[in-house]
Amino acid sequence: MNRSQNKNILQDSYGRDHAYLRISLIERCNLRCTYCMPEEGVKLSPKSHLMTYEEIYDIAKTFVDHGVTKIRLTGGEPLIRKDIPAILEKLATLPVELSITSNAVIIDKFIDVLKANGVNKINVSLDSLDEGKFKHITRRHEFKKVYNNILLLVKEGFTVKVNAVLMKGFNDNEIIDFINFTKDLPVSVRFIEFMPFDGNKWDMSKMVSYAQVMNDVNASFPEENIVRLQDAPNDTSKNYKIKGYKGSFAIISSVTNPFCDSCNRLRLTANGQLKNCLFSSTESDLLTTLRSGNPIEPIIQKAVQAKLKVRGGMDTLKKLQEPKLHSNNRSMTAIGG
Repeated sequence: MNRSQNKNILQDSYGRDHAYLRISLIERCNLRCTYCMPEEGVKLSPKSHLMTYEEIYDIAKTFVDHGVTKIRLTGGEPLIRKDIPAILEKLATLPVELSITSNAVIIDKFIDVLKANGVNKINVSLDSLDEGKFKHITRRHEFKKVYNNILLLVKEGFTVKVNAVLMKGFNDNEIIDFINFTKDLPVSVRFIEFMPFDGNKWDMSKMVSYAQVMNDVNASFPEENIVRLQDAPNDTSKNYKIKGYKGSFAIISSVTNPFCDSCNRLRLTANGQLKNCLFSSTESDLLTTLRSGNPIEPIIQKAVQAKLKVRGGMDTLKKLQEPKLHSNNRSMTAIGG
């Protein structure tokens, strides 16, 4: 198949080419983060409705054949899936950059598997450097394990990004602590604005904006020591570092400064549904079509063409604050980070 002749199925009506696919491997997680999962949990898809590792590969290959160059594996927690070694081994045969997002609770058991399959970039979710706050947000006692595994990943030579969802009155007083975490460690801490998903009790007052983060930074460091870094093409974050620090920090401002104009991302849920936007309440069923032996390209093309210009149609903060506009979306753990 000639990639150049077929890549247009991944170009939407606004001329955005989609070269990045995020694949959720599992809806379950070994943590219970409040912004990601409702307290009562989520209704999980029956196992028979989830993609097998062969189906994950077949769908991923179709996307790669049409222009995808980067695949990130997410969850839930992708490493609790029992066939994760087989999934990595299959996907590693594709001409694509393969990376993973994890909460790092058990990642120490997979160092060799990740290295063997060329997975060098790891995103770790960590919302507090305080053990008590970590327990509160995750509803689990795993802080020391996660913290030590971040240090282990750095020691083993992985490129590590630490994702922290900021929430006012909870961890917004740790912004400078997180930045100082990058002083002696070559990691990138990324502050993520709190976003609305099913059951996470989102409201605008809990959100810490890009401007508020930078106010804290400017109040804590001399202006000449705050270095604005060059953002990569299609980057979701605005990147900075403190002069002399080994690592860096960034802000992902999906709410106050959406990066939709340059978005090149598509999402595949663990039960084989294609989401053309994180905020979209609609999905396209690829798995049923694949299992019936029919081509999935027409469904992919239709879904990509239906992608709206900004945040699934929520193009103003007023719309984003309207619960009914995002109530049909899944919880974050069921979408894939």
